[in-house]
Amino acid sequence: MSKPCDGPKTEWPELVGRTIEEAREKIKADRPDLTVNPVPVGDAVPLDFNEKRVWLWVDTVAEVPRIG
Repeated sequence: MSKPCDGPKTEWPELVGRTIEEAREKIKADRPDLTVNPVPVGDAVPLDFNEKRVWLWVDTVAEVPRIG
């Protein structure tokens, strides 16, 4: 459930498959009080609950990796 009892939004399932920037912009538009943290899937994150933090799990390569 992403919106408990008419309270503020707490989940954004509609953002699955979107770019990091699209997701960040939408979350900040809905909840400007939150901090959005992109994290690669599988990385460790702090286990403390922070009601002002959103973990944005990412797992795709957006551009060709290249030397340089």
